[in-house]
This record gives sequence, structure tokens and C-alpha cells, in this order.
Amino acid sequence: MTSAIQTLDAYEILDSRGYPTLRVVAKLEDGHIGIASVPSGASTGRHEALELRDGVASRYGGKGVLKAVANLNTVIRDRLAGMAAAPQEPIDAALIALDGTENKTKLGANAILGASMAVARAAAAASGAPLYHYLGGSSAVRMPVPMMNVINGGRHAQNSLDFQEFMIVPHGAPNFAEALRYGAETFHALHDLLHKAGHSTAVGDEGGFAPNLRTIEEACDLIVAAIGKAGLRPGIDIALTLDPAASSFAEGDKYVFAKAGNKVFTRDELLTVYGRLIVMYPIVSIEDGFAEDDWDGFRLQTAGCGDRIQIVGDDLYVTNPRFIQKGIESSATNAVLIKLNQIGTVTESIKAVQMCRDAGWAYVISHRSGETEDTFIADFAVAMGGGQIKAGSLSRSERLAKYNRLIEIERELGSAAVYESPFLKHGVGHHGHPSK
Repeated sequence: MTSAIQTLDAYEILDSRGYPTLRVVAKLEDGHIGIASVPSGASTGRHEALELRDGVASRYGGKGVLKAVANLNTVIRDRLAGMAAAPQEPIDAALIALDGTENKTKLGANAILGASMAVARAAAAASGAPLYHYLGGSSAVRMPVPMMNVINGGRHAQNSLDFQEFMIVPHGAPNFAEALRYGAETFHALHDLLHKAGHSTAVGDEGGFAPNLRTIEEACDLIVAAIGKAGLRPGIDIALTLDPAASSFAEGDKYVFAKAGNKVFTRDELLTVYGRLIVMYPIVSIEDGFAEDDWDGFRLQTAGCGDRIQIVGDDLYVTNPRFIQKGIESSATNAVLIKLNQIGTVTESIKAVQMCRDAGWAYVISHRSGETEDTFIADFAVAMGGGQIKAGSLSRSERLAKYNRLIEIERELGSAAVYESPFLKHGVGHHGHPSK
């Protein structure tokens, strides 16, 4: 019989941006412990589950999380104490019922997720299995291809780029360790190119460079040049992906590139911009190319180029099964970004993944801009078997912690580990290989 939960203890820590978040310790009656830290987003969707903040201006500028901590150390602790730590679903069902609101506004999604993750970790420890096998079963052996943010813009950097993320995807590597090398060498080559051209090599929230470049094309040109400078083949060894985060520059039914001189685009004109970029560069995925309520924009993009590239919804879906179902029924995208703190429990995140699987859609397990050293999403990405993770750049330890954990997992799996490109169906790149 699975050990019962003895107690939960939460306290306030700081995330990678210096703002408060929660750390939760779950202790089982058999002595096993699970610890989890909750991430926080800067570019958030309107429909995300509520991240409960104190709102007391005199403390952390109102961003304290003592209310969430108190909720966890009282009502949540009292409800979960004595419950079996496994399986996960009853734990999360109890948390959802205890809150009783659609967006977890009573207790806070940050408090609820902290409890959910910590209990999952404790239960995995009690089972003797690593977290990725506890959540995904013994068949969870697929390593994720990383989307590595190398140039930041939008709300993640104080620079001249309206698009939020320009990423490299080492999908042609033979294994995850080599993928990490491909990414790191390209990152350093990009640093040298930026430095030589007189651009800033300071980094943004997620560890990518934040130069003042004139155009989106200039950013893509530099990344392609860096791939070549690293001795790798653009498109074949490393492809590009974009996350414009279009909600951040949407104004009514128009899109305004405020950082690029207030250029105004209609939906169709923005669609043309993306179409041109797809032709010019080895782009395999575009995330949030339109605003979170512009379902027609997503549908048009998916209809026009969804057979060639991955179209990912993030703010559109906020990891919520209700919105994902709407997207499936309307063919709005062909992929979903999965962020645990957007929905608030491990079980609901797994349900969102299962909906994608059932629809034949891709899914990407993702970090947030405000991260900690917690590596839960690395294990979760392997557990879910979708072959994609978005964990930030090749700098900043809160990002590298996830990549380094994946190195550990690949070593643990040994010859069973599989690393393969999720983009082959779009005709970009070459076949993946079993990890060696």
C-alpha cells in the first residue's frame, strides 16, 4: 500500500527574476520527501489559472506569495494529510474540489500546483522509480528535442524586437547530449557574431541575447550564420522556431510592432509576414503567431502551412482542456504548449497531453520566464513522450538545470533512450537516431 501523506510545508523563495514564489515540501509517513518549486510567467494568457499574489505594495512591490503559502500550510495541508500519496489523480481531484473555482482563484494555482508537484515527487521516491517513470511508466524513454531561446525580444527584453523568442532546435542530433552541444556551440558562435557587430551580448529573462536589431530578418540571419559558424547545417542539424507572443502586440483587430516604429499589420498582412519568413529560413515551428482570442488567425495559418510546419497555441489554450477541445474541433493549430502552472495540477496537465495525443497533435512541455532550479519539467517531458521541451537558453542556471537533468536521464536510460526529430512529417531535416 502506498504511504500516506504526513504533512506539507510551504515557504516563500525567489524565482529567477527575483520575485517571490513557493517551495513546497511533502513528507510521507514512511519518511520519503518530495520538494517542488513553482514557476511564474511574465507573458501570461488572460485565461490562465490564477497565480495568487499578496498585493501588499510595501512588500516585494505587491508580489509576495504569503497568502498562497498560508493556504497551503492550513487548508491544503489539512485536506491532504492522511491521503495516500499515489495515485496522483485523487490528490489533484481533492485539490481542485477544495478550491472549487474554475481558475483556482480561491487558493491560488501556485499553491495548488506546489502541492501537486511535491506529492508526485514524494510518491515517486516512495515507489523507488525516477519521476519520469513514475508519471510515464517504464516505456517512457523518448528524450525531448529542446527549443533553445537564443534571442529575446518582446516582454522578455528591453530591446527593439517585437517578437518575444527566436529559438534554435537541434533536431538533427543523434542524442540529447549532442543536441545540447550543438545548441551551446551555436549560442557561443552567436555571441561572437553579435560582439563583432557591436551589439549587446546581455541576456534577457530566459537567457537569450537581447540585442537591438533592426528587423526580425536580421535576428534570423544572425542565428543562421551562427549555426554555420558552429560547423552545423541550418535546417538539417539545427532548425529555427519563433514565438512572437502576438498577444503582446495586438491592439484591437490590428497588430502593432511598437518597437519597430509602430508598424501596423492586419491579420492577413501578419500572415504574409510569417509566410515570407517560412520561405526564407529553416523554420519548423511558430508559437502564438496571433493574439489569444484571434482564433481565425490561427485557423488560417494552420490551413495555409500546417502541413509544412508546427503551429503551436500557448496563450490560445493555456493548457486548459476546454480550450484545447475547441482548438481540435476547429483545427486551430496542430500543437499545444503545455505549462503546468497555467492549469495548476499534474493530472490536468497530463489530461491536456492526452487530448493532444488523441487528436494526433504535437505538444511541447514548457518552462516559464520566472523559473527556479526545479527540474520537474525535464522529467515530465520524458514521462509524456512528446519529444519536445522548451526550457530556455544556454545560459542562466535555472534553465541549464533542466538540460543537465535531461543529461542525467539519458545516462540512466542508457541504450533504451530514443532521440528523434518531431518535425520529420513536415519534411524538414533528416531521420532521428536512437541515443548512443
